[in-house]
Amino acid sequence: MATVAENFGGTGREVDVLSGTPRAHAIDRWIYVFTAASFIVVTLAGFIPDSLGKIAAVQAGQRPPFPIVLHMHAVLMGSFLLLLFTQTWLMATGRRAQHMRLGALGMVLAPLLVIVGFILAPTMYHQVWEGSLHAPPGIREQLQARVPVLDDILLLQMRIGILFPLFLAIGLKARGTNAGMHKRMMILATVMAIPASVDRITWLPTTMPASALTPDLYTFLMITPMLLWDVIRNRRIHEAYWIWLAVNLSFAIFVHTAWDTPWWHATARQIMGVG
Repeated sequence: MATVAENFGGTGREVDVLSGTPRAHAIDRWIYVFTAASFIVVTLAGFIPDSLGKIAAVQAGQRPPFPIVLHMHAVLMGSFLLLLFTQTWLMATGRRAQHMRLGALGMVLAPLLVIVGFILAPTMYHQVWEGSLHAPPGIREQLQARVPVLDDILLLQMRIGILFPLFLAIGLKARGTNAGMHKRMMILATVMAIPASVDRITWLPTTMPASALTPDLYTFLMITPMLLWDVIRNRRIHEAYWIWLAVNLSFAIFVHTAWDTPWWHATARQIMGVG
């Protein structure tokens, strides 16, 4: 008889500690659905109030209109999050064939999202940079203070731009050969972009813009329920998490070392073509 791990996308190598437990069966089915749904909730909680405030600022003439690439990014990211949720729900409800067919959409959305992201970051940076030079007095000073913050945020954007497609590629490569790696890595890839939403939830404690500590902490917190269940269920940490943690750690060291240093401010402006 197949183990629970095999039935719900595991590798077949997990130790089935809680086999036959109805509660374990239910959590196996729904922990990934819960995690994907939490990404959507956090994104809405962060971006809806932030977007409404920025729309009001545009209408008041305090900032320029949103560039079209920002709308494209919003549509693509929203679609990707909904796709991730749908895919986890399909597997939780036993609709594997539909899951496999819908996966082709993810292979289209993911590269588009990466390309648009690499266009969006310099577009928004240049918008603020130009405003810091040419905006009316009062607004100009605010934008001048914003430029060094964007220099540092570029570190996080570059990390997302590299690690999101890297982890997606690992997850997609495992599709059909290592379902346990596939399902975990698709979640772990997506969570890389979620701090952009968390940082916009104004009532949460934050170290931004002084340091990138809370983006790292909130990223880990978002996948903690999934990770803890894996440890409880299988009495080990799945190799997907070790890959994710090892790669993330190396990037985190660089981000925290470069953050708000004169060298990085100069480098960021050279990258953006304004130095």
